[in-house]
Amino acid sequence: MADPSSYRPKPGQIPDSPGVYKFRDEHRRVIYVGKAKSLRQRLANYFQPLASLHPRTATMVTTAASLEWTVVSTEVEALQLEYSWIKEFDPRFNVKYRDDKSYPYLAVTLDEEYPRVQVMRGHKKKGVRYFGPYAHAWAIRETVDLMLRVFPVRTCSAGVFRNAASAGRPCLLGYIGKCSAPCVGRVTPEEHRELAEEFCDFMAGRTGTYIRRLEKQMTAAAEEMEYERAARLRDDIEALRRAMEKNAVVLADATDADLIALAEDELEAAVQIFHVRGGRVRGQRGWVTDKVEAVDTAGLVEHALQQLYGEESGDAVPKEVLVPALPEDAESVGAWLSGRRGSQVSLRVPQRGDKKDLMATVARNAQQALVLHKTKRASDLTTRSRALEEIAEALDLDSAPLRIECFDISHLQGEDVVASMVVFEDGLPRKSEYRRFQIKGFEGQDDVRSMHEVIGRRFKRYLAEKEKTGEWAVPVDGEVPVDGPVVSGEVPAPGEGRDEDGRPKRFAYPPQLVVVDGGRPQVAAARRALDELGIDDVAVCGLAKRLEEVWLPGDDDPVVLPRSSEGLYLLQRVRDTAHDFAIRYQRSKRSKRVRSSPLDDVRGLGETRKQALIKHFGSVKRLRQATIEQICEVPGMGRKTAEAVAAALATAAPAAPAVNTATGEIMEDGGSTG
Repeated sequence: MADPSSYRPKPGQIPDSPGVYKFRDEHRRVIYVGKAKSLRQRLANYFQPLASLHPRTATMVTTAASLEWTVVSTEVEALQLEYSWIKEFDPRFNVKYRDDKSYPYLAVTLDEEYPRVQVMRGHKKKGVRYFGPYAHAWAIRETVDLMLRVFPVRTCSAGVFRNAASAGRPCLLGYIGKCSAPCVGRVTPEEHRELAEEFCDFMAGRTGTYIRRLEKQMTAAAEEMEYERAARLRDDIEALRRAMEKNAVVLADATDADLIALAEDELEAAVQIFHVRGGRVRGQRGWVTDKVEAVDTAGLVEHALQQLYGEESGDAVPKEVLVPALPEDAESVGAWLSGRRGSQVSLRVPQRGDKKDLMATVARNAQQALVLHKTKRASDLTTRSRALEEIAEALDLDSAPLRIECFDISHLQGEDVVASMVVFEDGLPRKSEYRRFQIKGFEGQDDVRSMHEVIGRRFKRYLAEKEKTGEWAVPVDGEVPVDGPVVSGEVPAPGEGRDEDGRPKRFAYPPQLVVVDGGRPQVAAARRALDELGIDDVAVCGLAKRLEEVWLPGDDDPVVLPRSSEGLYLLQRVRDTAHDFAIRYQRSKRSKRVRSSPLDDVRGLGETRKQALIKHFGSVKRLRQATIEQICEVPGMGRKTAEAVAAALATAAPAAPAVNTATGEIMEDGGSTG
């Protein structure tokens, strides 16, 4: 581990200008690339005390052994150079997106003498025009089949093309009119290239002009009584429209835009991109990445833009790029995109209307992609086994923890304190054994005391049921153990602390590992609760959210699992599941305390104007006594809405006084005390 001060530049050496910098390790490998408006200000942040740095940043600067930088003229040049270096050196501490699956593209090989239309996957090649990506290859083939009627471009391989040229006979597509047969000289290379370029223009969204031109030709042919040619043009137009209909209209104003949305957690992020051309979704793709550097949503967006447009040709950059958050240096990124396109590109966050609604759809797809990625990762038996072994090794356990229980505390400013217990067996959730706890003994923001109480209650139940049923081994693969207190080979009857299969109920199975959501104080409270009950065969650890550190009882320093550790991933999944389960329970309890208001039934009255009414009059009771003219005095209230409010309050029965469950005080009109 290197000391950052050993390679820290001397004061005044770093220029106060835009640039790109590289951290190298002791073997001269580039491990991180970054850019900055001011190199001096940005690099000074890396040489703070290690305790004040983000743990991932601290790992990077202690791995590095030297620092280099290159000065550039503008922030846009810095963005371009940063992307080039990331592609060249593939630094281990930079965010790198990887496709969550291999997407097929519709490709036109414009770099060949006779361009070819085909399905392509993998890395993009220079001189090839790409459209998509598509969800399925058959969708591309259906589209191409319809388009070849109008644009008979070559689709055959180089071998088939050579064989046809040597034989002097075209393939079947040439005979049925779905290929212009350049192999036998029916069209010149220039005419065939013009067909390919028209095909590309149509696929790029310039559809209206071409269809209108065909309609004029059809009308002219009919007027000249060339009915066969008119019928052919009519069928061509219908084929093009069918090809267009395969993509649903999502934006009525024929917008060309890319929409980028993110779903992320502490360790990973998923990106989804919808490519909208002519108001229709022409393609969709997704990426996932590990958060190997300290990066927020804006930083992830910037990395996604670099990867999406860094190697694309200029016409692949649309007029609009819609994102969930603007990058830190949005102006420079926008200028870089405009330079790639050759014209102005709008980079913004949608605020209202159809584009915001479509962005929500993209975000849901990103969330689903992240869940699917995690599910695939968790469902692999080999991966789960490795995760349990890594946990056992890191925590110095005698064997892999086949049953893990995780506890979390949730409350709202000290009220409605609840706790959750989730169970994972063999690395998978066992939802039937999840439990929820109400903590009624006290109220307040004391997670340590709450954790002590919950652990104590859970294991008191375990000891009580153990005493009823006798010793019972932990089940393996769902089987009833044979070394339990079974007499004459009979399974004890249900109701005597066991279920209908003879297995202990509820809390009778002890875990090998208890995980608490928190750091050293929560771990100490959990260990103390177990010690008070005389339980010494259950291991305890805690996982702190902010730094993802694993804490053990009595240790002054945490256990830091490797960033790529499957064990860390499993612990995080267990912790997050317990956290979500606790929050849902806490919200359900809170919603039962909140009485609905008669204002909820007023159509068109949103939360903002409800709050304005309550703030203006002080309570629903005083609002009920107000006249329509007085209600109209509230900002944003029209007479029609005021009449609706007065009518709703007049028909609603006065509510009984509400009671604050925390203090026992009566609240006027069910309002809030705070």
